[in-house]
Amino acid sequence: MLKSRWLKAVGVAAAITLASATAAQAAPAPNPAAEGASAVVTLRYDDSRAGGWEAAIAAGVASWNTNVDNVKLVEAAPGTRAEIQIVATSGWPQATLGPVRPGGQVRVELGSQAVAQGHDKTRIAAHEIGHSLGLPDTKPGPCSQLMSGSSAGISCKNALPNAAEQSRVESAYAGGLAPRVPTDGRVLVDAP
Repeated sequence: MLKSRWLKAVGVAAAITLASATAAQAAPAPNPAAEGASAVVTLRYDDSRAGGWEAAIAAGVASWNTNVDNVKLVEAAPGTRAEIQIVATSGWPQATLGPVRPGGQVRVELGSQAVAQGHDKTRIAAHEIGHSLGLPDTKPGPCSQLMSGSSAGISCKNALPNAAEQSRVESAYAGGLAPRVPTDGRVLVDAP
């Protein structure tokens, strides 16, 4: 009698083990990559040396975060390394041409000389951040092109990337990574 109970218990345990193994093979754990989910590249920016530009930077960052999906810009916590260093200067706006990668670093200079001549601060901030994300100037160009910069004139307030600019940034950060080529260190000065 004891032996039959033992055999029954072993049989039940074996059946449970076999059923569990079969179920695990039949329904593998979800794989986000297989489902087409793309990774988002997070880039940190430090604007602690851009006094007077805070609202324009926040609006420029929001413009990019709203209009592209493959990259997200977040403010760096104090004391942490940021990929995008944003500083206020007295000259013309300029920036290192990206695309910057996580762990890399580029510099954005928001120059007051352009503001003194009547250019919009938010457009300047969004434009210079666009350089960090890999977009060159498209001068001369219409106001509808964010990367036309100062060539669109002082009446232009557009701080939104157009479809082509959005597509180029999306492509640069597709699959969760920016291209593996380093930035060439070229600085683009946005003087007229």
